[in-house]
Amino acid sequence: MSMWNHTRVTKFVLFGITDQKELKLPLFVLFLLIYIVTLVGNLGIILLIRRDPRLHIPMYFFLSNLAFVDVNYSSAITPNMLMGLLAEKATIGFSGCATQMFMFVICGSTECLLLAVMAYDRYVAICSPLHYSVIMSGKRCIWLVAGSYFFGIFYAVLHTLFTFTLSFCGPNVINHYYCDIPPLLQLSCSDTHTNETVIFVQVSINCVGTTMVIFISYVCILVALLKIHSSSSRRKAFSTCTSHLTIVSLFYGTIFFMYLRPSSTYALEQDKVASLFYTVVIPMLNPLIYSLRNKEVKDAFWRVFRKTL
Repeated sequence: MSMWNHTRVTKFVLFGITDQKELKLPLFVLFLLIYIVTLVGNLGIILLIRRDPRLHIPMYFFLSNLAFVDVNYSSAITPNMLMGLLAEKATIGFSGCATQMFMFVICGSTECLLLAVMAYDRYVAICSPLHYSVIMSGKRCIWLVAGSYFFGIFYAVLHTLFTFTLSFCGPNVINHYYCDIPPLLQLSCSDTHTNETVIFVQVSINCVGTTMVIFISYVCILVALLKIHSSSSRRKAFSTCTSHLTIVSLFYGTIFFMYLRPSSTYALEQDKVASLFYTVVIPMLNPLIYSLRNKEVKDAFWRVFRKTL
């Protein structure tokens, strides 16, 4: 109850992406199309993996969970952003803002962990192919995914409680298009030093920790590939990693830019662009990258397509 008693603000006004009215309709159409492609692409990946037995392996089990996270990631942000582009004044209730932040942190944190799990899966597949089915058993895969969701929920609870136990005395205009943590901290009339420290520590542990897992996995993969004498076998082995590496580079680049820097360098317009990239654009790109660069996914699509005709 103290979370509500210490708060005078009952709703927030979202400034949005831009205040230029002539840009709002074109941006609405653009982001609506991106959202539709995101839903179709990610839900299509999930259905494709479920329908084709040849994709019932750990790599695609993890990919289907990544697609599920991306659907929720985009859905937590984009619909509200679209309504804000059409409305004269976009408002969000206090509890709605907390819910949006909660979902956003769950999805972002879980995606980091799933990307690390997928890198570990590629490491085992290439460096220990004879023991792959034993190491990446069905039970272990479920535990890895469940652990990713668990820590995502834990981080979401942590940040939501730390943020919304602060006092918000006004103004209530969030200079952003969703309830992100840094612009909310700027509105608080409480001391936010502890919150900033918690953000830095958590993002460092989660992102830096998972980055190290990915980096070490791919160093081992590279060493193993250099030992393969056949160039065709080497290309085939590395082709299973290129899609994942592309997604990792895009996702982690924007995350590090957003959160692992001093608050004194906070530039709102730059951060809005970075936020758009990892909350709206990357969830759309993930299924496209995997479908266009992965022969097994393309073959599975045509098999399922022919069966439905």
